[in-house]
Amino acid sequence: MILLSNREELLARIRAQMHEKRYQHTLGVARSARELAERYGADPAKAELAGLLHDYCKCWPVEKMFEILVRHDMPTELLEGEKELWHAFAGAIVIQYDLGVTDPDILQAVRYHTTGRAGMSLLEKVVCVADYIEPNRSFPGVEKIRALADKDLDAALALALGGTIQFLIEKQKTVYPLTLIAYNDLVSRKGKEGGF
Repeated sequence: MILLSNREELLARIRAQMHEKRYQHTLGVARSARELAERYGADPAKAELAGLLHDYCKCWPVEKMFEILVRHDMPTELLEGEKELWHAFAGAIVIQYDLGVTDPDILQAVRYHTTGRAGMSLLEKVVCVADYIEPNRSFPGVEKIRALADKDLDAALALALGGTIQFLIEKQKTVYPLTLIAYNDLVSRKGKEGGF
């Protein structure tokens, strides 16, 4: 699955891509992802690895990410949208080619950890929620998302995505279509099952 010889080498490669605060966040996401995977039945090793790799390109210059995205024919709405989303899509490409990660579950979890999408896999949900609730996170509403994550992963993810959508609207920023689709998908599925 990964071409690096050991965990220490992988951690060193990850750490070299980012500043210390982002690295500590990354470790927190990996731990939270493993815990959520164990609670909800996803593969804990895949969840931890996806958590470690989710922000691999986060601190890269936007020009470098843009070049990668263009070279791999990413959608125009992504390229013309918020640059904050680019690291996830670029990261999924880079970890495949530079680190040898070929597991499609891990690649998808990295690719969609910022936007979500309709029909997210359990692993994708785990990594996305872990990114919101890891212990270093501090924003209005995080405690409620953490509490929900202990009981209902989908409810926690819907609340997190809804908060992101609301935040972007308040800041008069564009909302990436996949995020709206992911939120609507979660809410409509739960509506059919009797709500959150």
